[in-house]
Amino acid sequence: MNPPKPEQILPLLAELYQTTASQNEGRVASYIPQLAKANPAHYAVAVCFADGSQASWGQADLAFCLQSVCKPVNYCLTLEEHGEDKVHQHVGFEPSGQVFNALTLNSQGLPHNPLINAGGIMCCSLIRPQLKLPDRFEAITQFWSELSGGSPPGFDNAVYQSERQSADRNHALAYFMRENKAFPTDTDLEETLELYFQCCSLTLNVQDLAVVAATLAQGGKNPLTGQTLLQPRTLRNCLTVMATCGMYNFSGEFAFKIGLPAKSGVSGGLMLVVPGLMGLALWSPPLDSYGNSVRGVAFCRELVNRLPLHVYAPKP
Repeated sequence: MNPPKPEQILPLLAELYQTTASQNEGRVASYIPQLAKANPAHYAVAVCFADGSQASWGQADLAFCLQSVCKPVNYCLTLEEHGEDKVHQHVGFEPSGQVFNALTLNSQGLPHNPLINAGGIMCCSLIRPQLKLPDRFEAITQFWSELSGGSPPGFDNAVYQSERQSADRNHALAYFMRENKAFPTDTDLEETLELYFQCCSLTLNVQDLAVVAATLAQGGKNPLTGQTLLQPRTLRNCLTVMATCGMYNFSGEFAFKIGLPAKSGVSGGLMLVVPGLMGLALWSPPLDSYGNSVRGVAFCRELVNRLPLHVYAPKP
């Protein structure tokens, strides 16, 4: 069976946006004070298909902080630069089964995976370590611009400052990893944390984030520019980790019920990859107890209930 075409999917996406917009459960993140100011009524969804066609609903022009949605891209950067053997000397690839900022490491003394806080900090230590901090940050923003088809990410300085001032747990994770000799030799811990906070404070709107997701869905080839940005092995590893670890300690249930690679963030962002077909981006600040967008998860669940997109679903 041929995959559904954009014109067949768009009416369903519009319907799901309307039905999930009425969800009023969840609470905005409060552990970073600036995020607590988010408007819980904001809700946006965007899609980018393999042919480059796009559509969006809601406040799709509003940019929001990526927070942990930045982590798959940073993981890809480390894989492209160092290869998986070197990267996974410093970070695992298993779900942790615990909250995203838990003070815990795996049995080898490494962060469990690249998509929780400890793993995200570790990936930042591996990105262009020979460069000065501004140049490292510029390399990351340039990569985001390429993935999104030329739209450079913004930066929310207020969130950045707020995160720095309330970062005791992330500092504890970094020192815990250093105690266990998890970092590469000569890692500058404070600079690594600065880069991590900067990455989490990058901003995109759902339209640009959907292009990033579509690039991951299309074998690393940007559907707008035609540029291939990721090696096949990098993409395979990234999507696998997203599928198993991308939704915090809800990842197992998400994989069971929805069966697609995804990554969420505590700002309410969610990136969903449908390999070979499309990328979706959703943003709604109210979160469930796991730290995932309530409306975003509901949208993904209903989408898979209506279309046979689950990776293990029999295709009609």
